[in-house]
Amino acid sequence: MENTETTEITETNEEHKMSLTEHLVELRKRLTNSLIALGIGFAGCYYYKDWIFDIVTRPLTQVLPKNSYLIYTGLTEAFFTYMKVAFFASLIITSPFILYQIWKFIAPGLLPKEKKYVVPFVISSSGLFITGVLFGYFIALPPAFEFFVSFNNQYLQAMLSFKDYLSLFVTFLLGFGLSFELPIFIFFLTKLGIVNAEKLSRQRRYAVLAIFVIAAALTPSPDALSQILMAIPLMFLYEVSIFVSKFAEKKKENVEIDEK
Repeated sequence: MENTETTEITETNEEHKMSLTEHLVELRKRLTNSLIALGIGFAGCYYYKDWIFDIVTRPLTQVLPKNSYLIYTGLTEAFFTYMKVAFFASLIITSPFILYQIWKFIAPGLLPKEKKYVVPFVISSSGLFITGVLFGYFIALPPAFEFFVSFNNQYLQAMLSFKDYLSLFVTFLLGFGLSFELPIFIFFLTKLGIVNAEKLSRQRRYAVLAIFVIAAALTPSPDALSQILMAIPLMFLYEVSIFVSKFAEKKKENVEIDEK
């Protein structure tokens, strides 16, 4: 019986094997779909660039003194900065579709039982990334900017470049978005047998130290408040990751039992 099932799986894999040319054609298709979606998103975001500009700068303008404004120092700087704003906004909006295209490219090389992870992966990874970005925007950015602006006095006045602000803004939120992917990362490490729930629980104290180091590296601002605001949700996500690891272990055990 076991040999028959193995033969069926092998035959199925043989049927779905793709040549190098077919892989390249599929890759081109997925890249084209992603670029078209990104382009459409970019056009829409650039059309509403002033509205997006207001959203992007709101965490800063709320803490700036009255009659303050952002500046640009190069003739083309404002134009290209608006282009960057539209691009990053489009990337965030179309990220679920792009992730889906990545999975569609990988799917032919996966077994049927592995393909069932496609939709949960796209939903969970997109949801966690967007949650991280929103947490950074609403919770972490305002106090961080308030700290930096607090150095304004009668001798020092901020002359803030929008280009520099955008770079800080994107780096900050990207760091939060990626850090919130921790449960997904742990899930795949567990599936590969690299970590398990018991090991994660046992190494908790070292994980807390590592989290603060990662928070310091991912937050572009040197203030301790920003690092703590990133470390707190990461510690919570680490605990969530332990449960995710347990879930992955049970799923793995069930699959092994079914195969026997």
